[in-house]
Amino acid sequence: MEIIDAHAHIYPYKIAQKATQAIGNFYDIHMQLTEGTTDILLEQGSKAGITKYVVHSCATKAEQVRSINEFVKSELDKHDNFIGFMTLHQDLTEEQIYDEVCWGVKNGFKGIKLHPDFQKFYIDGQDAKKFYRVVGDKMPILFHTGDDRYEYSKPRRLANMAKEFKNVNFIGAHFGGYRCWDDVEVYKGLDNVFFDTCSSLMFIDDVKAKSIIDLLGSEKFFFGTDFPMWGATSELARFNKVKLTEKERENILAKNIKNLLKIK
Repeated sequence: MEIIDAHAHIYPYKIAQKATQAIGNFYDIHMQLTEGTTDILLEQGSKAGITKYVVHSCATKAEQVRSINEFVKSELDKHDNFIGFMTLHQDLTEEQIYDEVCWGVKNGFKGIKLHPDFQKFYIDGQDAKKFYRVVGDKMPILFHTGDDRYEYSKPRRLANMAKEFKNVNFIGAHFGGYRCWDDVEVYKGLDNVFFDTCSSLMFIDDVKAKSIIDLLGSEKFFFGTDFPMWGATSELARFNKVKLTEKERENILAKNIKNLLKIK
């Protein structure tokens, strides 16, 4: 069965250990892997039978955007099983965002990854609306979504934007809301919001996971690991405990993300 990891972070070797530790400190979670390098991603993924990876990194300053995107592009050039999501930053002007998105489309990127809690912007704030006006239907935007410690990325904020910008496809990571899983019903009926499974199955049981998938629609979900936070083998084992039909499982593991990104 084809398996695509729809949510994996990668970092240059010289900062991979520091960046991975910073994520662990931010969430106060012991990282399962010590470095978020491409070599470790591929090693972990091959053990689980993963065939493709959606890879990305996140800019915490506007001046980091192009260098991070160029790093991800360099990895796409080396690995034909990588699918690239680019980064942006809310301090860029709308014209700069337009130029960067055009550069990303030209260079084969399939989506955008943003992390409101790291980058410190509200999903439905005025700064963020620049992204949606520029991006439109060019590529989906993947958000870290939810965290009961912050207000930036609450599910209702993403739902607000999905209603306002109906031509944009949004992906709410972590079943639509890390640590806010009881709030995800706000997405019900929104055709332009999708979800991934990463960094959730460790904290919610398979019954809760199944209820959210049933509520929002199995065709809206993608399997993801949140590498290097979790390893592929353990995340896949957790996912396989959720009582799904074989068709639902097959779709979530690969077909749904391929359909959204128009990957053959």
